[in-house]
Amino acid sequence: MMKKDVLKLIKERRSVRKFKKKKITMGSVRKILEAGRWAPSGLNNQPWKFMVLQKELKDRLSRYTHYSQVITSADKVILVFLDKKNIYNYEKDLLSIGACIQNMLIFLHSINYGACWLGEILNQRDKINKMLGIKRHLQLEAVIALGEPVAYKRKGERESLKKLILNPP
Repeated sequence: MMKKDVLKLIKERRSVRKFKKKKITMGSVRKILEAGRWAPSGLNNQPWKFMVLQKELKDRLSRYTHYSQVITSADKVILVFLDKKNIYNYEKDLLSIGACIQNMLIFLHSINYGACWLGEILNQRDKINKMLGIKRHLQLEAVIALGEPVAYKRKGERESLKKLILNPP
């Protein structure tokens, strides 16, 4: 396996909202989830649970967001839940889930897949849990649409580092 410069991967990664019809194997999905589960968490509580949807369930999920075309275009979606039975500290656990998601996004990019981290859909988390038969202690925190990206180049823009660093008084 060819190693890539991590900072370069981070800078190159972009949200992908349109995907080719190519399938992602479940072996690749397991590797993506493996990258996520190695994120740091307080007391190593690993507060996340995952669900992978494809085909009909994925398309049903798309009805709960204004960005349905992102989900229907994707081969698969990964749902990331906070397991409230396994909370160490709510805020820290949410940060850990963000790190888990970022690990997956960077890994996806490193193996030439694309993804979009959807947040607006969380407004419908209760309805989604009901549709999927998810227990109450699992709180939906993210939906990640993934697939092989339609080729296009987008340049990322960021504030200068100088503008972001706070100096002490």
